[in-house]
Amino acid sequence: MTAPTEQRVRHRRRVTRRRAVIGSVAALALTGGAVATTSLLSTAGAAAVTWPTAKGSKAVSSTIEVSGTYDGRLRKFFGKGALGDGSQDEGQDPIFELADGAVLKNVIIGVPGADGVHCKGSCTLKNVWWLDVGEDAASFKGKSSKAVYKVIGGGAKSASDKVFQFNGAGRLSITGFKVRNFGKLVRSCGNCGKQYKRTITVSDIDATAPGKSLVGVNQNYGDTATLSKIRIHGDPRKKLKVCTRFQGNSSGEEPRQLGSGADGTNCKFKPSDITYK
Repeated sequence: MTAPTEQRVRHRRRVTRRRAVIGSVAALALTGGAVATTSLLSTAGAAAVTWPTAKGSKAVSSTIEVSGTYDGRLRKFFGKGALGDGSQDEGQDPIFELADGAVLKNVIIGVPGADGVHCKGSCTLKNVWWLDVGEDAASFKGKSSKAVYKVIGGGAKSASDKVFQFNGAGRLSITGFKVRNFGKLVRSCGNCGKQYKRTITVSDIDATAPGKSLVGVNQNYGDTATLSKIRIHGDPRKKLKVCTRFQGNSSGEEPRQLGSGADGTNCKFKPSDITYK
């Protein structure tokens, strides 16, 4: 049986001619059954990153709930119906919702991606790829300070705002991840109704411009972000902020930016931890 045609959303962002060309190249890369190498050309010095080729696809009309381990076997999952909007509107449902302790691995999330993945507690995302981030790629929502969220490998493209949204409590680590054309790689929620101290570790990352910030933390809630082995591609003027500090709130107001760069307290890294390619 032929898989349903993946929907291309027309209204979520204005698509430039250049991005359309890149999208066409990505689509061609998803026609075989083996791993293909796609050269992600953004600006001079961009990294050549190996992206997986989808081994089949599945349209998702209602959220897939995961407990235990779910192995997608490199199939491509995309939203349809209620999950097919693909806009940046808040409050969308995810493609996958992970129970406390669940593992999601070997998954490609296509277009539309809805609100990606929600983790209700501790979770592991291993070798998960987003071809065009919807509202967010993944949101971490555990309420326990002992919650541990792990992102191991994988990558994401075209996130107009955040890739990872850290709403809950606990510790988040992101290792071996590739990101391209994004707003923020990870943001500690700046205006959630319930706020927590959050701990973030980011290591072995290839970030290809354009991008605004790798990490955003709330200084007033004691958030910390520790970064190492960060490789930034295609940003000769160093416009991409590595770590940005905010004055968070629980009132829903837009958080105020306080500063950026290493301060040894909230944003922890050395000059040698960041390299420009």
